[in-house]
Amino acid sequence: MSGQTVLVTGGTKGIGFGIGAVFARNGARVFLVGRDRSEGTAAVDKIKSEYPDAAVEFVCGNVESQTDMLQAASTAVQHFGGIDVLCANAGIFPSVTIEKMTEKSWDMVMNVNLKGVFLALQACLPHLKKSGAGRVILTSSITGPITGDPGWSHYGASKAGMLGFMRTAALELAEHGITINAVLPGNILTPGLKVMGDEYLKRMATAVPLGRLGTVEDIGHAVYFLATGEAGYITGQTLVVDGGQILPESMMALAK
Repeated sequence: MSGQTVLVTGGTKGIGFGIGAVFARNGARVFLVGRDRSEGTAAVDKIKSEYPDAAVEFVCGNVESQTDMLQAASTAVQHFGGIDVLCANAGIFPSVTIEKMTEKSWDMVMNVNLKGVFLALQACLPHLKKSGAGRVILTSSITGPITGDPGWSHYGASKAGMLGFMRTAALELAEHGITINAVLPGNILTPGLKVMGDEYLKRMATAVPLGRLGTVEDIGHAVYFLATGEAGYITGQTLVVDGGQILPESMMALAK
């Protein structure tokens, strides 16, 4: 990936940061997009502290805004000369039951998680077409496409919707040599999850056959593979990265 430019939405923390760090480690020029300037600056500084030669920049932008996404794509091109890979990762996951959910909370999740994918891809598409080997990788989830979880009906719907969008996008992008795929993370140890406490994290890990929660780098490595030339004949597909979490028929299957 040396010399290629990668734009990562929601790239300042959590899975997005892990994706950006993996690409930077492998010589890509990384452009992080996020809503919080202080978090963006901290993310860039952290990556550069670990990889001093990394080419990584940040731009403040909201995936709900077409103007912001166009500006982010334009800024990335100004800095690095083009865009070869789009990692549409930005997402939110507030918990609320259907009974208590408001129209506003539903729209907020859909706008960030689903509309944000469309706007980011549309903004980057002219530049991906010029790349000659454009790659688009979406961060979906096992929740929605495969599993369900009380409190996350809007989140699950948005993540399942991303895959419907992806399959048609794969057909439209194919003529330009651009692939689009999705990773479906399971339980990943992000800062947002850590605040739930050690006991909660231990309980979550017991549901994973490999016996641990995933790391943000685990997702980053999967995304990186889908961005390489070796994955050039894969499009419109999903890759579950969950330590086997979706496999047990019941908790009895995990009994020692």
